[in-house]
Order: sequence, then structure tokens, then C-alpha cells
Amino acid sequence: MNDVAPNDLNAYLDAMTERIDRLALRHAELQRTNALLEQRIRQLETERDGLRSRLGEARARVDTLLARLDPPAPSA
Repeated sequence: MNDVAPNDLNAYLDAMTERIDRLALRHAELQRTNALLEQRIRQLETERDGLRSRLGEARARVDTLLARLDPPAPSA
């Protein structure tokens, strides 16, 4: 770059500064998006855990009802 004119160097530095600024902005946007996605994941995990619990309770109630419906075993 020894043969580069000062105007060319300034233009190059301006272009690089603009690119760096855009990159920093994009990085910040991605960090915000990632934080929102992580929050949504935690919400969905909580919802999933609640649904699993409700499913387990429903299964237990169905098993209880089925046990009550089974006919008694014949005596020998």
C-alpha cells in the first residue's frame, strides 16, 4: 500500500468503517434475536413440562377407571 494515494486510503478506510459499523449493527440484531429465541424456548419447555404432567395425571385417571371396569377373576 506504499503507492496508495491519500484520497484512495481515506476512501478505503471510510468503506471499511462503514462495513464494520454494519457488521456491529447486525451482530447486535442477532444477539437480540437470539435472546428472544432463548426466551421462547424456555416458555415452550415450561409449557411442555406442564402438558407432560397433565398427560401423566390423565393416564393415571384412565388407568384407575380401567381397573374399576375389569371384571373380577373367576374363582376356582
